[in-house]
Amino acid sequence: MFRTVKTTLPLAAALMLAAAPAALAQNLLIRGGTIHTGVEAAPTAEMVAVRDGRIAYVGAAAGAPSAEGLEVVNLKGATLFPRFTDGHAHLDGIGWREMTLNLEGSASVIEAMQRLSDWAKTHPEGVIVGRGWIETHWPEKRFLTAADLDTAAPGRLVLLSRADGHAVAASSAALTAAGVDATTKAPSGGEILKDAEGRPTGLLVDAAEQLVSKLMPQADEAATRAAYRAGFGVYARYGWTGVHFMSAPWKDVPLMEAMARDGEAPLRVYNSVTPDGARALYASGPREAGDGRIVTRAVKFYADGALGSRGAALFEPYADQPGTTGLMQTSGAEMVPLYEEALRSGIQLATHAIGDRGNHEVAVWYEQAMREVPRAEWKLADPRWRIEHAQIIRPADYPYFNDLPIIASMQPSHAIGDLHFAADRLGDARLDGAYAWHTLVDRGVIVVGGSDAPVERGDPLIEFYAAVARRDLNGFQGPDWRPNEAVDRVTALKMFTLWPAYASFREDELGTIEVGKRADFTAFNIDLMTVPAAEIPKGRAVLTIVDGAVVFRAD
Repeated sequence: MFRTVKTTLPLAAALMLAAAPAALAQNLLIRGGTIHTGVEAAPTAEMVAVRDGRIAYVGAAAGAPSAEGLEVVNLKGATLFPRFTDGHAHLDGIGWREMTLNLEGSASVIEAMQRLSDWAKTHPEGVIVGRGWIETHWPEKRFLTAADLDTAAPGRLVLLSRADGHAVAASSAALTAAGVDATTKAPSGGEILKDAEGRPTGLLVDAAEQLVSKLMPQADEAATRAAYRAGFGVYARYGWTGVHFMSAPWKDVPLMEAMARDGEAPLRVYNSVTPDGARALYASGPREAGDGRIVTRAVKFYADGALGSRGAALFEPYADQPGTTGLMQTSGAEMVPLYEEALRSGIQLATHAIGDRGNHEVAVWYEQAMREVPRAEWKLADPRWRIEHAQIIRPADYPYFNDLPIIASMQPSHAIGDLHFAADRLGDARLDGAYAWHTLVDRGVIVVGGSDAPVERGDPLIEFYAAVARRDLNGFQGPDWRPNEAVDRVTALKMFTLWPAYASFREDELGTIEVGKRADFTAFNIDLMTVPAAEIPKGRAVLTIVDGAVVFRAD
């Protein structure tokens, strides 16, 4: 029943080709469009020259060096930016999204189940795995159930993850195979949703997902490599030059490093590994491969769950479900010793926290670890610890972000998706600290922009738009969605260029277009700094360059 996944998908091969580095010299002369440098003293330029993968000239065309030995790249009116980097995404999930059942954008339970039924017919064997459904936009306004899955794919083992990855809908066959029934108790930090008779509905939240994890097909190395190739291909076409890979499987780090050595890693990857790799990484220290193409120097931990599945840990009950305050995934007693080890080893921390209690607890744990480890024992004077999402913060907890300090790694698209249900979950008062990009930036906090793909689409133009417009893609905002938390375009550009470089300890060589830095660029067919906000998501990437090599060029 459960067999190793093989890579025979034509789509994977196509994406692999799209991601392969072009056989171009790393010596370029780029001109023919507006160039935004990200440098305050000289924000625009007419021309950029690259030699040996490094920026050799930035400035006016009149002072440009000779083009001899340089390949001329004509932007043809497109706009060039410093490297766009997704500060929080799941590279393996992005690839698997292309290779498994994708429920993203399904408009109802009926449509989602029709996709499942169609997939089951064309994939008659094995476990059906999918992801991307989200009920908040559905007319049914409810989670998927085992009954839904059983009707669409009778008798099949089906596991369909919610878009945020914090809940999975399992078919009756899957529940039976995993031994989940009315007597099963949820593990700590998880929940098994049950009906009025006490029977599992099929939805497993957060830690309860572990109950069916053994049913997931195990990918062999060829399939895993294909998934990463697919992820690289998608992200190169979107215009990302790199990604901060959150929850990177520790077992996959050597594979990614091998891909870099083999020339199969066209984009930069900054790994925050899963907790099972923490102590091994503490022992080894930061590691890299492919001339810094794959860097592993952080560990990703989880404090709580997600808002949509009511797993985010809150101090007060959910406004739309007073019986719950969410789910903490761990405790200070467990985490503080691990944080102390990170300080002594020089490994960066990235901890998932969404609810106000989750964010508070992580900040307190960070403070405790920093207080209990003498400064003389810190491997790095500036450890640059992060909170991933930092989604709902009590204003009283803002000082932690300044005083420790803490990098806030946030995903603007969450705010324009969550605006349709977050007010119901939280009530109006708690919105004062929700998705508070502008407030944090004003306080001097580094805010790293990301997408959390495949939870979200992963398009940099959607993320940039969300940051500056704070409206959904139809232009809707709502009367109480704190429009003052939108940021200006200069700040938004930093969120996806300079600040991800800082958060990965590479601001000296990445993040702006300056002489001596690595030649990583993104070009779009629109000027993000001047085009009307509503037009931003309608644009597209036309050129992606890493180390002076063109890894994607639009037709």
